[in-house]
Parts: sequence; C-alpha cells; structure tokens
Amino acid sequence: MKITIIHGQSHQGSTCHLARMLAEKLNGEVTEFFLPRDFGEDCVGCTTCFEVTEAKCPHYTKLSPITQAMDEADVIIMASPVYVYHVTGAMKTFLDHYGWRWMVHRPEEKMFSKQAVCISTAAGAGMKSANKDMADSTFFWGVGKTYRYGIAVMAVSWDAVSDKKKQRIEKNMERLAQKIQNRKGHVRPSIKTKLFFHVMRQMQIRGWNETDAVYWREKGWTGKNRPWR
Repeated sequence: MKITIIHGQSHQGSTCHLARMLAEKLNGEVTEFFLPRDFGEDCVGCTTCFEVTEAKCPHYTKLSPITQAMDEADVIIMASPVYVYHVTGAMKTFLDHYGWRWMVHRPEEKMFSKQAVCISTAAGAGMKSANKDMADSTFFWGVGKTYRYGIAVMAVSWDAVSDKKKQRIEKNMERLAQKIQNRKGHVRPSIKTKLFFHVMRQMQIRGWNETDAVYWREKGWTGKNRPWR
C-alpha cells in the first residue's frame, strides 16, 4: 500500500503525529510533504490551468512531485491543525492549485479508486470545518472514499496531550486503519459522486470549455466509459 501524507504545516505537532500514527498502522510505503516547506506558492488566478493546460501554471514544476505522489498513492492523508476554524493558509494555498482537477474540469481517473483521510486537531474546536475544507477537494477530485477525523487535543503540543487522550487517539487510528485496509482493492465512488459526475458529463457534452470538453471526449466519458470501471 502506498501512502502520501500532505501536512498543512512544517512543524511536527499533534496533527503530524496523528497522520504518521495512521500511516504506521497501515504499514505501507509512505511519502510525506510539509507545507509550505515543500510547496507554498500562492495561486495567481491566471486561469491558464482551466483554459489552456495545467502545465502552463507558473508553479507546475514545483507542484509536480506532490501531484505524482498523490497519483501513485492508494491512500492520501491530508492533515492540518485548525487555524481560526479552518485549515492552515498553506493547506488552502496547496488545494487552490488543483481546481483544474475538479470534476467540473479535468478529474484524474485514478482518484476514483483511491481512499483519502482528512485529519485535523485543535486545542478546542473547529475540526469539522477544517476537515470540510480538505474533504471538499477530495470529493470534487472524485476520490472514491474519504474519511474525516478531528479531535480536540486540549493542548498546543503533542507532548502536552494527556495520556488518556493519546490512548483514545491510538484506538481510533487502529479502527480507521482497519476500515481502510478492508476496502483496499474494492473502492468505488459513492452514489453522490456518480450523480455529480453525470451532471458534469452533461455539461461537457455541451462543451462550455473546449479544453475540458476535449479531455472528456478523449477519455470516452461523454460516451460509455467511466473512470471507476
């Protein structure tokens, strides 16, 4: 099992520990990226990725190692501490660069058979909205199954987290790892994903954006082909 972890911060705090704990329990080959250390460029809003090609994005080359790692992974783990009820700015900046991969444009067919995990921690609250920030992207990428895990650690460092809380996290990660392992090789997108894909298919048949329409036609998705079969 190949696992790609994208950390929404460059320090190794509580959220980092949870992501690594889950990866360890999955017992796979792990590739890690830390934001903004490994990628931190802001999207400039040029829309070139939508209208021409993502390869013309001024940050395409620097982003490519992360893109390749996600494409090769069986499981994508995105982990972000809660900053003012949302993901870190670095994680948001990272996700901004993949608008072209949303189903409304040119989704990568490998995503439909992958599993993803969105992990967030906070001293108090905000995990639900932070996880939604990340899960919005995994849904619109077409990821087959996305899990969300958020917990209030009541501390600002992993060392300060209580032993009782750490034991609870350990058990939760064991259960989550088991769910992921049980689905390995049997991931299929949800009905919601398939319905949204169908709506996007109708839009691509009409061809509102030629770059996207050509992509869908070449994949055979405007015909009978589907990315999950």
